[in-house]
Formats: sequence, structure tokens, C-alpha cells
Amino acid sequence: MTQTKGTLLGLAAIGLWSTAPSLIRLFSETAGAVAGAAMIYTLASVMLVALRGWTPLRQYPRRYLLIGGALFAGYEVALALALGYAQDRTQAIEVGLLNYLWPCLTVALMVLSGRQRATVWLAPGLLLSLLGVAWILSGGEGLSLAHIAANAARNPVSYGLAAGGALLWATYCCAAKPLSQGTDAIAPFFVLTSVVLWLKFALSGMSVDAASSSASLWPAAGLLCAAAAVMALGYASWNRALAHGNLALLAAVSYAAPVLSSAFSAAILRTALTASFWQGAALVTAGSLCCWWATRK
Repeated sequence: MTQTKGTLLGLAAIGLWSTAPSLIRLFSETAGAVAGAAMIYTLASVMLVALRGWTPLRQYPRRYLLIGGALFAGYEVALALALGYAQDRTQAIEVGLLNYLWPCLTVALMVLSGRQRATVWLAPGLLLSLLGVAWILSGGEGLSLAHIAANAARNPVSYGLAAGGALLWATYCCAAKPLSQGTDAIAPFFVLTSVVLWLKFALSGMSVDAASSSASLWPAAGLLCAAAAVMALGYASWNRALAHGNLALLAAVSYAAPVLSSAFSAAILRTALTASFWQGAALVTAGSLCCWWATRK
């Protein structure tokens, strides 16, 4: 594995992850929010185990399995349900972008915990990202707190899950390295996520909203395989990239993911996005880049 190949795998992972929110949303429209997410993560778990094999749980640090697993599964469940519970596709794209607050939140948590030093660029970066989200929620009609709150109140569950998920993932990113002690439990964490989703599905008493006609069954199966493959291949490629790729380049490109993900979502979900949305997405991206710049040595 050369550095060039490792870097290309990292870029591929960023591209794959950018398509994941729209694919999860599309399949949830067919199978339901909870059942759809459970099926996606179950199949992705099988793919990950096939790609990377299965390591006995006793070989992982216990605190990593408990704390890291809870944070990882909590984030994945929150994001999947936030996308599935969105009232329409436009709102699903907004929820997906809200998830991209995690890069600046990660930097902020690293600085607050004393594990990372930052320059004065950190504060404007955080403010830019928050301003971008507020601008999207305002619909471009001005940064009135009342107006933003009214728009968020249209679906507080989806917006709340997305914001909470961003905080969970930022916490996971800060905690995973010291807890893991060099191990990687991504496959067990995916299995845990699928188990949590199936438990929620069983306890909720819902049924799978599967298509009844064979004509629509094949497209649904294709969506399921595509969404699971994107998740599994994205994580597998990213881990190889971390070991062999150009990390500085990958870090810079990854902070442009909000705009890339929004573009993929608009195309896949066939949804026209307003100018105010793109302005907000640009602000979130600029804020993330400022936070990254604030921690560069």
C-alpha cells in the first residue's frame, strides 16, 4: 500500500460517506425509519466482517467496548432516525447538514479537555458553523431567534437527533484513540448499532413498510445493498487511509464534506435547494476549516 493509494482510498471514503445520508433516506421511505436503518446496518455489519474478519471481543479494552460502543451506536442510531423521521426530502438534507457540526465540535472538545492547543481562529470557526445552521433554519429570512425556533419546531425530533448525534460523534472522536489502545472495533460497533435498532423496532410494535409488488421490491433491495455498501466500504477504506495516506490532505478535504454531501443529496433525492441553504452550507464548511486551521502546528 503506497501513500498515493492510501490517499485515494481516503478520498473514496469521503465520497462514499457523502452519499450515505441520501441513500439512508431513500430506503427509509420504502421500509420505514427504524426498520430501514436496522436492515442497512445489519447488512453493513455482514459486509464489514466479510471484509475485515472478526476479532474476539476479549482482545479489545473493556472501556473501549463499553464507552466507545455506546457513543458510536448512539451516533449512528441518532443520525439514521433523524434522516428517517424528516418530514420531506428537503428537511432530510437539512438534517444531514446539521450533522456536520461535528468537526468544529470535535476541535472544541479537544481544546476544552486540554488535549489540543488552538489559536484565536477557533472562536470565529465555531461561530461561522453555528451561523450557517441558523441561516439554513431561518430559510434566508433573517436571523430572528423566534423565526429559527419556529422552523426548528416543525420537526424537533429530527433536528434534535441530528444535533445530539453531532455532539455524540465529536465525543467519540475525542475518546476513541485513548480508549482503543491501538485496536479498532468498528465491526462489533456496527453489530451493536444494528442490535439497538432491531430492539427499538421490536419494542415500538411497528411493521416493515415493505413494497408489496415485485416490481418495486428489486429497487428497494438495490437501495439496501447500496446504502450498506457505502457504509461498510467507507469505514474500511478510511481505516486503510489513516494508516497509509496523506493525512494533511485528507483532513483538509474532509472539512469540505458538508457541501459535497449536500450536492450528492440534492442529486440523488432530486430536490432543488434554495440559495439560503447553499449559503448556510458554505458557512458550515468555512467554520469547520477555520477550526481545523486553528489547531494546525
